[in-house]
Amino acid sequence: MALSVAPVDVVVVTYNPGETITGFLASIPGAGGAASVTVVDNASRDDAPERAARAAKADFVQTGRNAGYGAAANAGATKGSAPWILVSNADIVLGEGAITGLVATGEADARIGAVGPLVRELDGSVYPSARPLPGLVLGAGHALLGRVWPGNPWTRRYRPRLEEGAPDRDAGWLSGACLLVRREAWEQVGGFDEAYFMFFEDVDLGRRLGRAGWRSVWTSRAEVTHVGGHSWRSDPAPMLTAHHASAERYVRTTWPHWWQAPVRAAIARGLEARLKREIAAARATL
Repeated sequence: MALSVAPVDVVVVTYNPGETITGFLASIPGAGGAASVTVVDNASRDDAPERAARAAKADFVQTGRNAGYGAAANAGATKGSAPWILVSNADIVLGEGAITGLVATGEADARIGAVGPLVRELDGSVYPSARPLPGLVLGAGHALLGRVWPGNPWTRRYRPRLEEGAPDRDAGWLSGACLLVRREAWEQVGGFDEAYFMFFEDVDLGRRLGRAGWRSVWTSRAEVTHVGGHSWRSDPAPMLTAHHASAERYVRTTWPHWWQAPVRAAIARGLEARLKREIAAARATL
């Protein structure tokens, strides 16, 4: 496989991915290639990830359990030594030259620790994959009002509009669905916090990278497509519950002081109410 501007180790996490893993692996050569490719599987119900890895001549790691996204990504990252690590979901298709564009952006400044691509949904819309860190006011405003009042000022600020051809922009955090990280920065902060089973591990990573002095940069020079295919959509309750549990952990970790306890408690109550609404709404559409 042809190498990018600098070598990249690709790590893709799978959990009952269906055929999406085949599409992801097939898109790597056209994206710029990779020094190594590792498929890390969280105990899928079939051997599709292993078969896809074998066909693509990629390394395969079986965690033996549903270890969560961050833990699986961390395990895969230890298998290589390239200066850049691309961590991705299986339901992503890398665009032409996407890896090359990500690395070129990161190589432009030694302070850049993470680079995120433009993420396009199947309907052509651009997902807001680069966001500010959720402070107490911003995070609470979006979390509590985002569903019932989508146009509220906190959600508009938290989900900035990203466009094709837009200039590079710094972000508080970048979506872990597809994320390039400088190995030096990754190892300095210890990769993902494995206490996050799923969701918010990318927010937390962005927070810790920023505290360590690294920049997180979004670029439209690299594009990927989110093709969907999540196995959990038939029963959204477990993943919605995991999302809210991770949100609560992020709040506890980021604002741990005793005098912030009333705010933590208020956000926890709001998140619990939001969880009940979202589960009811999701099941109503099944």
